[in-house]
Amino acid sequence: MDQHRIFIVEDDKKIASLLADTLRKYQYEVAIIEDFEQVTTECLAFDPHLILLDINLPSYDGYYWCRQLRQHTTCPILFISARSGDMDQVFALENGGDDFITKPFHYEIVLAKIRSHLRRSFGEYAPSQSERVVKLGALTLYIERMELQLRDTIVPLQKKESVILELLMNASPKVVSREQLLEELWDDQSFVDENTLNVNMARVRKKLTDYQIQSSIETVRGAGYRLLLAPEEL
Repeated sequence: MDQHRIFIVEDDKKIASLLADTLRKYQYEVAIIEDFEQVTTECLAFDPHLILLDINLPSYDGYYWCRQLRQHTTCPILFISARSGDMDQVFALENGGDDFITKPFHYEIVLAKIRSHLRRSFGEYAPSQSERVVKLGALTLYIERMELQLRDTIVPLQKKESVILELLMNASPKVVSREQLLEELWDDQSFVDENTLNVNMARVRKKLTDYQIQSSIETVRGAGYRLLLAPEEL
């Protein structure tokens, strides 16, 4: 395979340059944003396998650009930001991001997260070409399409949302442990903040609610999570 391409959207020129130099040492092809009014256009022209996206940017913030990019690409988007509040991470994930790295960061952690997401999306852990489907009651999960269907309702999913629902639907009504979820969602759990799984689970719950799916994800204290189907969805 050709080199993986990484697109950097960062307005601190020193940080962007250091990131690019580091990534090139590891044989990644890198492009840095030039016009902050044309983030989507420049990104799509480069056709990256992964995007590093800051929050504080000129004109529009990273949340805005993440939403715009999600209309065109499902590649991993990793937020990099000096903001460290829980709500910043929630907003990043809810607006389409796949991960959040807080500045100042260790480049080893950035590289590890990049490798992890690239393996999940394009490497040894990427889904096979044949479509996988999980059915549970009236719910149907199309894993490669990243879509959940309930009769005529189709729910678009982010990659981690799809992984969570796949695990919960396959196990239902049994409990899926936090450890199993963490193992499936992230290759290296040592770099995962304890709150990250909670944020992703909250995002899946909100997605079900937004699309009026009555099935619920129950937290089982000290054990994990389980998916319970609503009677009308059995």
